[in-house]
Amino acid sequence: MKHPLLKAALSVAVCTLLVACQRPTPEGTAPTATPTAAPATTAAEPAKAAPTDFEQLAQRLVTQSAAVKEGDLVLITGRPHDAELLESIAVHVRKAGGFPMIEYSSDRLAKRLFFDVPEKYDSQAPGWGSQLAGVVDVVISLGNGMTENLFEGADPKRMAARGKAAEPVGQAFLKNNVRTVEIGNNLYPTAWRAERLGMAEGDLATMFWNAVNLDYSDLQVRGEQVKAALAGGNEVRITHPNGTDLKVRIQGRPVLVSDGIISDDDLKRGGAAMSVYLPAGEVYTTPVPGTAEGKIVDTRSFYRGQPIDNLTLTIAGGKVTAMTGSGPGYAGFKAEYDAVQDPRKDLFGYIDLGINPSVKLPASSKIGNWVPAGTVSVGTGGNVWAGGDNSVPYSINVSLPGTTITLDGKPIVENGVLKL
Repeated sequence: MKHPLLKAALSVAVCTLLVACQRPTPEGTAPTATPTAAPATTAAEPAKAAPTDFEQLAQRLVTQSAAVKEGDLVLITGRPHDAELLESIAVHVRKAGGFPMIEYSSDRLAKRLFFDVPEKYDSQAPGWGSQLAGVVDVVISLGNGMTENLFEGADPKRMAARGKAAEPVGQAFLKNNVRTVEIGNNLYPTAWRAERLGMAEGDLATMFWNAVNLDYSDLQVRGEQVKAALAGGNEVRITHPNGTDLKVRIQGRPVLVSDGIISDDDLKRGGAAMSVYLPAGEVYTTPVPGTAEGKIVDTRSFYRGQPIDNLTLTIAGGKVTAMTGSGPGYAGFKAEYDAVQDPRKDLFGYIDLGINPSVKLPASSKIGNWVPAGTVSVGTGGNVWAGGDNSVPYSINVSLPGTTITLDGKPIVENGVLKL
């Protein structure tokens, strides 16, 4: 699911809370342990250099991106490999007068929470998620797993049941205007992602952290320019050499910008405007219902590490009416899609334009990403993150580098180059 809104927050009930937030420790979670001194005979390992200035980044995340203010309750979620940054964020939250709480998870835990938990609990509403939606003011998430095929062998019907049970929780976070900052945005450096992108893992890490730890003022200006163009337009046509050809109307639809900062205007607007995805650099909108017509082709995608070739969605009357594809991953992907027994999954969901010129992917990349300037992404299903009203917990997302988009006949992206 694109931008999995607050997904990490929903797992708090089963994870260890390591930073006190000056409130009682929630029942069922472990209190912070007091560390013991290492034996005097143990040689200290040399400290590994941080990939970026974590103190600078943490300060920017807290004060600019999340707009933390005195008294805010801030949930910080992530994995042990990002512990140093998570802790720096917590310190800067406290320096701003807020109250931090860190939730750690892991690939191992996430896998066990699926395969080791009885199926009868799949439809159970996430109790802690529902409670947190009415309590926390801010969520800062680094919920980046390291394993691409973590849920290989998972029953698609069970996955669908869990998604359905969690849907009201995501809606509650939106309704309560919880500010959300997600660090990852499908670019977090891992060995498998670097291979997909045609990059060395070290080069991907450098690009990622530089893009996250960025002064966002230029993106704000660029984002407002693109937003104004889309807001003043009516019909969008999206074409690509792979056969994609889609027309859709957007007149009167809300247009949102992920520019790295939750601004005063975002705070006034509320809802989906209260979310930031880092690395930042996207402008997105949703369709006039029923107006999308045409075809979307994803030349190469992956499902749990297995390739899918030429995934093709036929769109008529604003929804998917046919799907084809091939390759080792297609059967599993189609089974997961078919297991979601909700017609909202078929609705065309959003258009997303990348506007960040500092994030560049090689021509050899096997997959795309939302953020690079001139990249066009489209998707079906859930679109509340983009200002829509479809909260179904499932979506198909396709990034199309090299796309041409016309807005009322005028090119705004031409062969992958942003013209605005």
